[in-house]
Amino acid sequence: MKPVELSDSNFKSEIESGLTLVDFWAPWCGPCRMVAPVMEEIAGQYSGKVKVGKLNVDDNQQTAMQFKVMSIPTVMLFKDGQLIETAVGAQPKRAFEQLINKHVENAVSN
Repeated sequence: MKPVELSDSNFKSEIESGLTLVDFWAPWCGPCRMVAPVMEEIAGQYSGKVKVGKLNVDDNQQTAMQFKVMSIPTVMLFKDGQLIETAVGAQPKRAFEQLINKHVENAVSN
């Protein structure tokens, strides 16, 4: 399952309800390319429980600055529009699952 493409214009509306995991990335970032397939797996694994989105920081600098994204990849978890968790740097899938599972009822795991 593909993550939702986020932008400065749709960011707020896309994260305003439920849990949303956002991958702040850029096309030139090697570690970001390593995280991309993990985000797709998580989008499928948590379908119906967590929305997964990607925000290209080069094309959407306003949102990246709003959340003080200094390094990429940065993955942030939002609940009903509020930031609740942040992970910086390429991490294994299990790390992202643990971050999500703290906040998901009936947590899912492989």
